[in-house]
Amino acid sequence: GCSYVFLIIILKWYTMQTQINKQMNAVILFIIGIPAVEIYLMIKVGGIIGAFNTILLIFFTAITGVFFAKIEGLNALKSGFSQIVKNEVPIYEIISGAALAFAAFLLILPGFLTDFIGFLLILPPTRKIIIKSFSSKVYPNKNDDFIEGEFEETKKDENNGKDK
Repeated sequence: GCSYVFLIIILKWYTMQTQINKQMNAVILFIIGIPAVEIYLMIKVGGIIGAFNTILLIFFTAITGVFFAKIEGLNALKSGFSQIVKNEVPIYEIISGAALAFAAFLLILPGFLTDFIGFLLILPPTRKIIIKSFSSKVYPNKNDDFIEGEFEETKKDENNGKDK
């Protein structure tokens, strides 16, 4: 009895630690991998267009990207308010706004890979595709088999069982 419960607790703890380790490995891979790719790309681009032009390009993409992120963010905010006025929940607008904030963050970071991903998130068509792909991974079994309707109770006559 007691040793069986203890064994189950140990196994649960071990599987939880394994999941944490897998997640930590992915985080460490991103922390090391993304800067390594960015440095590689900066060296390659710098070799083609020169160091000074590469630095200017990094600043230009950051400033331009934040400008466009601001414009698209205001559009998402306007669209969200119009959804609220229609008495609808602006779910897509909220997610889109968060994606735009993340895009602005990526564009501020120096590098070409993060700028590319940031610009993809700023453009409305690609942002919609990216959000749909992530939402289908988060909610894979979305069930749309709902039928909406109303019902009304009717009182029946006790004598013959017919509706009044």
